[in-house]
Amino acid sequence: MKVRMKRFLFLLVFISLWTGIASAHARDRSRFFSPPQFGVRVYRDLPYQPTAHERQRLDLYVPENSESPLPLIIWIHGGGWRYGTKEDCPVLPWTREGYVVASINYRLSQDARFPAQIEDCKAAIRWLRTNAAQYKIDPDRVAAWGGSAGGHLASLLGTTGDVTEWEQGHAAGSSRVQAVIDWFGRADLTQACTDPVLGDSPSALLIGGSGPGFAELARKASPITHVSADDPPFLIMHGDMDNVVPLSQSRAFAEALRAAGVKVKLVVLKGVGHGGVEFKQPEQAKAIDSFLNEVIGRQKTAASGQAMPE
Repeated sequence: MKVRMKRFLFLLVFISLWTGIASAHARDRSRFFSPPQFGVRVYRDLPYQPTAHERQRLDLYVPENSESPLPLIIWIHGGGWRYGTKEDCPVLPWTREGYVVASINYRLSQDARFPAQIEDCKAAIRWLRTNAAQYKIDPDRVAAWGGSAGGHLASLLGTTGDVTEWEQGHAAGSSRVQAVIDWFGRADLTQACTDPVLGDSPSALLIGGSGPGFAELARKASPITHVSADDPPFLIMHGDMDNVVPLSQSRAFAEALRAAGVKVKLVVLKGVGHGGVEFKQPEQAKAIDSFLNEVIGRQKTAASGQAMPE
């Protein structure tokens, strides 16, 4: 009897310890690997242009447990401006933190040459602002976040809020954003688009060619060209072993933003290449949380009187 009791107590202790370890492990896992919160309403394939190309659509994820307008994160996928889809959206778990998430498609370079891509991103933002009340969006708290080609477009949104020639689509609303998260995006396209040897590079294919005749368009397509003091805060993340977009691109971009008086934080991931799970670890999620909270997120919501999400 005593032996059975000891075994039973040992089993209870073992289960308790194992549960504690598993719980701690779950807490330590990155936000990226947690599923979106239940109670999120999903709207798919919403056209953001009146006569939409098949790529001019977005998916929208709206938390249902809030009566007040919520901040918006717009995810812009990568893929060298030639591939990728809105279905691959790593930021969906931020709906658990009280953000509306929009994942957008845009015309690829084989569909249309630049500036079609940034025109689409701006049109999507203007559409979202036009319909903000319907989808519980606070139009004054919008963040653009993208990786690689999406990082380039997110950065271009951040630095071209005052560029009117690319404003397409809905007449009402603004395409300005209040925050940018740039994952290893190209900030300067001029080198890849002025050397004829690189004529088949994704950057050259984006603008239609490479060589001296494309220098001005490459300059206009570069986020670093448009940096000014009224740009929103930036969080830039880049691996120091990136052999697709050199880290020097983000270093120069961050320095240009600082020189203009723009708030910017550059996070360099040691031993990391062009993307990968290293960007989705708890340390990176914590840095992103801190940045978003400070600029558009929970702290701002709490200040307005709405309860902060758990």
